[in-house]
Amino acid sequence: MAITDPDLAIVAAQTGAATVRSRFGTSLARVDKGGGDFATAADLESERAIVEILRTARPGDVVVGEEGGRSGAGDSDRVWLVDPLCGTLNYTAHTRLVAVNVALRIGAEVPVAAAADPFTGEVFWTDGVRAFLRRGGADEPLAPSGDSGLVDVDVEPPFPNAPRFRAVHLLADPGFAARFRPRMVSTSLAVAWVAAGRRAAYVTDNDVWDNVHFAAGIALCRAAGCVVTGLRGQPLHSGVGGLVAAADRATHDELLALIERQF
Repeated sequence: MAITDPDLAIVAAQTGAATVRSRFGTSLARVDKGGGDFATAADLESERAIVEILRTARPGDVVVGEEGGRSGAGDSDRVWLVDPLCGTLNYTAHTRLVAVNVALRIGAEVPVAAAADPFTGEVFWTDGVRAFLRRGGADEPLAPSGDSGLVDVDVEPPFPNAPRFRAVHLLADPGFAARFRPRMVSTSLAVAWVAAGRRAAYVTDNDVWDNVHFAAGIALCRAAGCVVTGLRGQPLHSGVGGLVAAADRATHDELLALIERQF
């Protein structure tokens, strides 16, 4: 029986995660990507392993990898977005806060995604209708919650809406401190955590369209029932761009009010 798209995403993410885990703490060659960004041998090996699995199972699909770029049939509307190691700087600093993201875009939608944590063995996944956490071979539904008040904020460049909006100014707003508690995990694993109830929200000013870092997390949040919009509450991928993914409407509205003070 042919493997389903959700199962394929899970297997691919788990395979990449195994590679990342096996190379942790070892001496890794770096590839300079400019602007202070870099990849390591672990990024490259993880991506090669993931791409091989996707190519074997879906030879007619397009694959876009963070390191290797686009490959495959140019006219296919099925595009796999692969982030083989999200949190490379964390990883090289021996910090176990990273993710391996695999998402399938069909046309303009992303109905299938998996985000794997190499060090807990957890895989957050969705078939576009439901969202689950796979742990120890068992699946449990993701349940968003804003109760923690923890909000992960992406403060790394680029800053496309500067000088009007800067995420660091959001953190300095007294209204933010009165209601939320900031976190900066520096990996898109935190977006999956919103879907899982481990974060109340996630905010970034980045362009998230076809972004290998964010596609999986956004799909998970949507399937789990989170409120997902652009930075000013507009439909995703429109207007000023950005992403506000919140566990519930109340959390989302409070964040939008704080963000709006900068515009």
